[in-house]
Amino acid sequence: MAEDSMGDIEKNLGQVRERIEHAAAKVGRDPKTIKLIAVTKTVTIERIQEAIAAGVVSFGENYIQEARQKIEEIGPAGLQWHFIGHLQQNKAKYAVRLFDLIHSVDSINIACELDRRGAAADKVVECLIEVNLSQENSKFGISKARAPELAYEMAGLQNISLKGLMTIPPYADDPEAARPYFIALRELKEEMKQGGIPLSDLSMGMSIDLEAAIEEGATIVRVGRAIFGERRV
Repeated sequence: MAEDSMGDIEKNLGQVRERIEHAAAKVGRDPKTIKLIAVTKTVTIERIQEAIAAGVVSFGENYIQEARQKIEEIGPAGLQWHFIGHLQQNKAKYAVRLFDLIHSVDSINIACELDRRGAAADKVVECLIEVNLSQENSKFGISKARAPELAYEMAGLQNISLKGLMTIPPYADDPEAARPYFIALRELKEEMKQGGIPLSDLSMGMSIDLEAAIEEGATIVRVGRAIFGERRV
């Protein structure tokens, strides 16, 4: 399927919002507590502006260079930009400047560099820890066992504010296949709260499996294909 035309973006957004509302209602949650991030990797500026016109205020980007070009042209006014890709240490200064929330901290080295760059910019950097629950070598993220230790270390950094956890389950055609990973991330958040690390956010769930994620406690869902159509390569 090709990318959807601009006229379809508003319709697609309506369908995604309905899915969020239905999933929230199923488990007695307020859909307003779930943030929709429109993932704009490879999406043109014109189509991002169409999504803005349809009411989207939060966008997710995977690559610093691509994000810089888009944010500088579109402007940050009234919008939130989330970094959801793997963050290299040498790109931390750009991430601090460009993004409102960084979803993919997976080491103390990255956290310390963000802290240092945040101090230089007089900014508290809001972050999530990315947890690799599937232990796939192809995925980034810290192991479930080591995540609490990283959270404790980040708590000592003055210019870091740890907001929660993020995960990407293995790809599967069946959305229910992702549910065990969403349950595991929620349980990790609860364990960390009992250990004195209260976290507010769970970033989990994408186009195919956002319902299962919301039913298991997601506060942020990252949706690209269901809004913009299949990605161009």
